[in-house]
Amino acid sequence: MINHRHFFNRKLHSLLGVVPIGGFLFVHLLTNYYATRGEAAFQERVGMMENLPFLIIIETLFIYLPILYHGIYGLYIAFQAKNNVTNYGYFRNIMFMLQRVTGVITLIFIAWHVWETRVQLALGSVEGGAGGLFKLMNDILSNPVMLAFYIIGLLSAVFHFANGLWSFAVSWGITVGPRAQRISTYVTMVIFVLMSAMGLMALFAFANPADVAQAMQK
Repeated sequence: MINHRHFFNRKLHSLLGVVPIGGFLFVHLLTNYYATRGEAAFQERVGMMENLPFLIIIETLFIYLPILYHGIYGLYIAFQAKNNVTNYGYFRNIMFMLQRVTGVITLIFIAWHVWETRVQLALGSVEGGAGGLFKLMNDILSNPVMLAFYIIGLLSAVFHFANGLWSFAVSWGITVGPRAQRISTYVTMVIFVLMSAMGLMALFAFANPADVAQAMQK
């Protein structure tokens, strides 16, 4: 019974990491990417998201609860897991270790990011709406220490997702042989690079909106 429960929890943990959490990560990065087109473009995009019907229900069921479960059970896995060089080889064992490390970093980053943005907006500590959010992110990322923290958090979250895709494909029987798993490694690396680039561009756009405005005028 315990083994069956553990198997189910691992499968659910893996599935939630890809759907819906992975989907939310991509949408979130894409929304933030509009900051590279200026504050007005970002406000328009955020406004579209905020006007979705039943938004609080969607966020609770498909974002908050999955992240909470994935994060808590992921901590259990991280502290119970043992690296296995003989089964996976040196490179994959390093990726296995990084998956655990970035998972912990990502959980800390998400908790702080939510507190610093959504919670503060809900408490009325900062101006609400997309315009307030843009200014809030600018205030946060104007601090070099916080910018570095956000860069680390972003890269950790994207790596955790991209490498998690590789593990998901293996554990769910999608990539069975060595060749398929090698191709999957290359694909997930490309995903990591593209999503990281999108996220980093957004961070620097929030941190330096004047540079973005100047670039748009050219």
